Order: sequence, then C-alpha cells, then structure tokens
Amino acid sequence: MMERVRWDELPSDLRAAITARAGQVTSAHVVPEGLHCTAALKLRTERESLFLKGVRLTDGPGLAGLKFEQEINGILTGVCPPINFQVEAAGWYCLAFAYIDGRHADFTPGTEDLPSITLTLRRMRTLRNPRTPVESLAGKFKGFLSPAEAELLTGSCLLHMDSNPHNVLVTPRRAHFVDWARAALGPAWVDPVYMATWLMTYGCPPEDALKWLSNFTSWRQADPRAVEAFVAASCRQWTDQVGEADAKERNERFTRLLGFPHEWSLGSGSLQGVPLASHRIDRS
Repeated sequence: MMERVRWDELPSDLRAAITARAGQVTSAHVVPEGLHCTAALKLRTERESLFLKGVRLTDGPGLAGLKFEQEINGILTGVCPPINFQVEAAGWYCLAFAYIDGRHADFTPGTEDLPSITLTLRRMRTLRNPRTPVESLAGKFKGFLSPAEAELLTGSCLLHMDSNPHNVLVTPRRAHFVDWARAALGPAWVDPVYMATWLMTYGCPPEDALKWLSNFTSWRQADPRAVEAFVAASCRQWTDQVGEADAKERNERFTRLLGFPHEWSLGSGSLQGVPLASHRIDRS
C-alpha cells in the first residue's frame, strides 16, 4: 500500500504556501487510490475545491512523474482536469488540480459509462504532441521486444497507458482520464486496446470487448504484426513482474486481441483480414 499522508501531517510551511494560493482549507480527505504520490488529498477551501498531489523532493521517480504531468497538462484540455497551481516548499513538490466532482468509472458488463469513455478516447486522438520529450511505447517495453518488434510499435499519438477504473472519472458531462505520469508515444489503437482488456477484467465477454473495440478506426486499420508485437511484449513484461502462474489470466486477456480481421493498409495497397497464423509469437 502506498504511503498516504494527511493534510495535518504535511509540513506547516507547505500548508501555508498552499493556503496562500487557494484560501483557508475547510476540509481535507485522503484519496487512497493510486500508486505514485505520497500526498493525494481532496481539499475544500474557502474559495474552491482541489485535488492535491504531492511527493517529497527526495522521491526521484515520483518527482519526475509529477513534473512530467505538469509539463503535458496544458495539451490535455477536455480530457484531464487542469492544474490550478504548483507549490514547492519544505522539501515537497505539489500540484493542485481542479477538482472533478465525479466517480470512478464502472467497467462491469452493461455499464452506462462506455459511451462517454469512448468519446474521450476519441478526443485523445486529437491531442497535439507535447513539446516535452515523451518516452516511446517501445521504450516502456524495453528488454521485452526484439528490434523488429520495437519498430512496429512506433507512433506519434500521446497514450495514457493506465486506464484502470481509478484513473477514469465520470461526470454527467464526460469521462476524464487522470494520472498521466506513465504516458508514452505510440500507435493510436493502444489506449482503446488497454480499455478493452480492462473491460474483460471486470467481466465483459471477450467477444463483446472486441466488438466495442472495433468502433475505433485506428484498431480496425492496425498492422496485425504490430498488434502481435504489443501482445507479446505485454505478456513477457507481466510474466517477468509477477511470475508465469500469476500472469496467466491477464496474459490470456491480451491474447484475445489476436486474430482480429484488421483492414491493414500500407501506402496505396491494403490487406483485408490479414491472417495471423504466419506471425505466431514464440512463447518458448
């Protein structure tokens, strides 16, 4: 479990710097979900509501992730809550996001959240590329891809990469994707694919998840060799992290992606329904 600090446990100088920007805090509640920040607080002040994320300056990976979120936040309008201000004080680095008064997304079969999630995923494909360097999808799978497989996963779309239900907040107007610390650049179909596997995780039949996924042009036109490379890398990486036995169920969900009849095009030519039998992943 990630350490979570309460508002009154933060250094007094840090709290003073935050209240100087936001007004006197009238209530503060710890947000338990998430893995990357030591401070995750819903704050109500005399002027506004905020979601505060913070890490100690000694937390190198956490600090890098938070600063990366800050750098790309400006291009995420309509997809992620904006950052109202940033504070560095008393050995801490914090971002204060506009608070989204919503709930975590429902991924269970028959969910009514799927249309708004679909619209936001489509909007994400229109985001302009950030000026700050962003790691490639192949870089995220470093050590689990051959050079040929890595080449297949190049792309220029900004990917969220972590669409678990705690990172998708739903309001009556739209779905918001939060926590962009793991973002990468890659093919446009990757985020919808992750969402499809999460739907399977929460009980959606694989054939229904794939039917939903077929609504995305980027997926229908994906290079099947790239999909196989992605599935292979995902399975290898997860197996390395948790062991073969514990990885089995998740890896089976990813292999359900194989065999889809992609309408793959290259230049002026196209291949309709390319069979995947000739591109089998070596799992030995």
